[in-house]
Amino acid sequence: MSSTTRRHIPAAMLALITVMMSCCMLLGAAAPAHAMEAVKCTGRPNSDDDPTIIMGATQSRITFEASVEEGEGVTQFVLHVPDGTEFNTDDLAVTLLTGDDLMTRTEVPYTETVEGQDIVLDFDEPIMQAGHLNIIVYDVLFPTEGGDMQVGASYTTSDGSADGTAIEGIPTIPVQGISKTEQLSQWLGEQPWVQAWNSNRFLRLFFDPTILVTSFPVVLSGFFMSIAIVAVAFPLAIPLGLLLALMRLSKFPLWRGIATTYVNIVRGTPLFLQIYVAFFGLPLAGLNIPNFPLGVIVMFMNSGAYMCEIFRAGIQSISAGQSEAARSLGMTRAQTMLYVVLPQMFRVVIPNLTSEFILLYKDTSLLAAVGIMELVMYARTIVASTGSITPYIVAALFYLVITLPLSKLTRILEDRSRPKRGRRRRIAQANAAAEAAKAAKAAANTAKEA
Repeated sequence: MSSTTRRHIPAAMLALITVMMSCCMLLGAAAPAHAMEAVKCTGRPNSDDDPTIIMGATQSRITFEASVEEGEGVTQFVLHVPDGTEFNTDDLAVTLLTGDDLMTRTEVPYTETVEGQDIVLDFDEPIMQAGHLNIIVYDVLFPTEGGDMQVGASYTTSDGSADGTAIEGIPTIPVQGISKTEQLSQWLGEQPWVQAWNSNRFLRLFFDPTILVTSFPVVLSGFFMSIAIVAVAFPLAIPLGLLLALMRLSKFPLWRGIATTYVNIVRGTPLFLQIYVAFFGLPLAGLNIPNFPLGVIVMFMNSGAYMCEIFRAGIQSISAGQSEAARSLGMTRAQTMLYVVLPQMFRVVIPNLTSEFILLYKDTSLLAAVGIMELVMYARTIVASTGSITPYIVAALFYLVITLPLSKLTRILEDRSRPKRGRRRRIAQANAAAEAAKAAKAAANTAKEA
């Protein structure tokens, strides 16, 4: 390297250092000496509910906190509440947190002005002390649809270094939207007659209109689950019950013994116990079946035992003379049962089958004990969170929607079947009387001729 080159290197380095220092000075002159920074911005419900969940159209509060540097001299602070949000500044709290642990709270005197969604705070004296400016806005109602709510803030200092300067990096507040039923519940809660109704502890405990509205769609999901279980289990129970009935009427002792044992065990033990054995015993044996199919299996196997007795009684109610007449025509035993006995039997047992459907539907409530989300399970979940019995009343209404019409149908079917049997009996008695009268008349004529 030449001596000339060595002489130019220090000069170039000196020039580079000078340029860098100039840039730093320019940047420092352009930026304010102090700048407020967002420390936190949170929302919280004005209740004892889960503080992590903020609901739309529900009373909440906003807590905003920003750092203030020593000697910053903040004279005005503007807090922008998210658009579409309702708020009230009657209980507005403005304090300065100071000290090493920020536990010293000092109220900051201010003059408040509300301009649309902006809360403008003009401080009586500039804030010169270092700390955190804490602002709490109560009685906040976020939009019904919810979403990520963005709070805005800006400030002004006495030295003019900041004039309406916006504070960056403010986190959003997640708000959960509420459904139409929740909106209706809130509206009901504001009505004088509902407040008067709920002032009575008994009425509020068993039939709170606000909880009735919110629990209805939730319990409705359990209603569909119960209907689904019955819709699958009941058709499966019919062939099982018919097979067991035929086995009990069989002449083979083995078939008769198997069916009798099964029916006696199932009918002689509580369904609740059978559910527990299936849901807790089978996994111990290495059989892991999903809850819904296992619930259906338990229900249809239990119902099949009861249907067995219904079908057996129905078969035995058919006159033996009809079977004998069919056999005399050359029909086999199976043909007689299939074409003669069973069609008549089903007409006889329809009312009893309807009653069994009602019992099966009600018995699905026992599946709540093993975690199947049916009517009672959904209702119990709401009761645990609200402390009101109203969801159980809603579940009872869903049961009555099915059971009352079916009970009425059962009575109609029974009433229709009774006159037919009575009419047949009267016809038979009338025919017998007519035959007796003819026989008596024939005997009288024979005696007269003699």
